[in-house]
Amino acid sequence: MSQVVGNTALAYARVWHQVDATDRILGKLAERIALVLMGKHKPIYDPSVDCGDYVIVTNCLKVKVTGRKPEQFLYRKHSMYPGGLKETPYKDMMVKKPEEIIRHAVSGMLPKNKLRERRLERLRIFPANEMGILEANLLRSWEDGTLPSDWNPTKLVAEKPRILLGGLVDKSAFYTTP
Repeated sequence: MSQVVGNTALAYARVWHQVDATDRILGKLAERIALVLMGKHKPIYDPSVDCGDYVIVTNCLKVKVTGRKPEQFLYRKHSMYPGGLKETPYKDMMVKKPEEIIRHAVSGMLPKNKLRERRLERLRIFPANEMGILEANLLRSWEDGTLPSDWNPTKLVAEKPRILLGGLVDKSAFYTTP
């Protein structure tokens, strides 16, 4: 019997979530992404520990904003030199760097502390539906919160046995279907 007190490595395991930004409102989407990056959806959440998951956002070109924000919203940055203020309208930013719109919104929703940059590194944003090799890491999709329909744990056991310390292979730790 285990004598471990507190949260174990399994509790801190990171899961890859995927969200499709098509016709989603930017603020509500950023809020939900920030909660997952912080780990507030887990029962082991602690504000001082980075226990959040990975998030992959696809179709960021199709994200929506409400009201007159497309005409009025400006992204500002400053070079720290006199007269170095650069302002980019929302419409131009959507053409040039659409992934930066979501990254900026999520960054504003995260707490302003030392964990912020580490959490933002776990956010991957793609302008189209194609996400490359990262698609193999996905476990959860936000539409219904379930595992993908083609996810087969027995296939994982056959393809990727876990290598333990000393080079031993452990197949007993993997899921098996009843």
